[in-house]
Amino acid sequence: MLEAIGLGHQDEEVYDALVRRTQATVSEIVADCHLPPPSARRVLQSLVELGLATRSAGRPVRYVAVSPDSSLEAILRERERELDDVRTHIRALMDVYRAGTRFAHPGELIEVVSGREEVNHRWARMQRDTRVQMRGFDRPPYAAPQQHTEPNPVELHLLRNGVKYRVIYDTSVLELPGWLDDVMMGLQHGEEARIAANLPMKLGISDDRLAIIPLLRAGDSVVSASYLIHPSPLLDALVALFEAIWERSRPVRLTAEDPERGLSQEEERLLTLLAAGTTDKAAGRALGWSERTVQRHLTKLMRRLGVQTRFQVAMEATRRGWI
Repeated sequence: MLEAIGLGHQDEEVYDALVRRTQATVSEIVADCHLPPPSARRVLQSLVELGLATRSAGRPVRYVAVSPDSSLEAILRERERELDDVRTHIRALMDVYRAGTRFAHPGELIEVVSGREEVNHRWARMQRDTRVQMRGFDRPPYAAPQQHTEPNPVELHLLRNGVKYRVIYDTSVLELPGWLDDVMMGLQHGEEARIAANLPMKLGISDDRLAIIPLLRAGDSVVSASYLIHPSPLLDALVALFEAIWERSRPVRLTAEDPERGLSQEEERLLTLLAAGTTDKAAGRALGWSERTVQRHLTKLMRRLGVQTRFQVAMEATRRGWI
């Protein structure tokens, strides 16, 4: 169990024996662990140097176990500092690596992936290899056969493990059945979502290491080929494009939970869509309502909030902290 902090099997055996006794002589450790006296002395001295034990000045010499919670935690903190130093060094090496590869093999900076299954495979693998954040433009069509009606299981797993997701959705997705449930699931797990009109492409960016752009022709209904963009000035440009559109796109947020305000679940979802700038028609499709039903709920919200327009509904609901 303690190999991860640098203790070998014999070291751990001696340490366990010392902890059970709380203090022991070399002879007692020799008897407990069936070791030759020189080996027992060497291991005990190593435990003293690691801060896991202390050595008495009397005769015979006794070795006293230091409280494991403090001594082992100290070693763990030291190992964590060392790992942080390694991570810093890796980042520095990656900067050198990127600088060396950007122009050394220009033909390898863009890779073409063909076939729906292979595109899905590379997209999932790219996400799994992400360590800090995924960024992307989301718009139809989709390579997955279920379209956009189910949450991305890879994303949900990575969100739970600390990977950041920032996604800009094209307004065209608002009319897809199941889109709102999908995005709500992502938001609940930590996804940051925004809405923008007329996104120029579908796009996924893994850290600053790799991007994927589906290769689409006019009229294509599915994604069957994609470009993979490796570290290069083109990847830098895609990152800059994402950040520029992110800054001017509209946030999508969960409605704030407040049981006293008396909103129904349907009204909460409608408020979320209004804040994203959807039309009545798009909101109806997202919610499975007719436009008349949307307008009826809007009228009800206007009366409750004392406002005259749908824009004022979103503004007043935001002011009250509902969205």
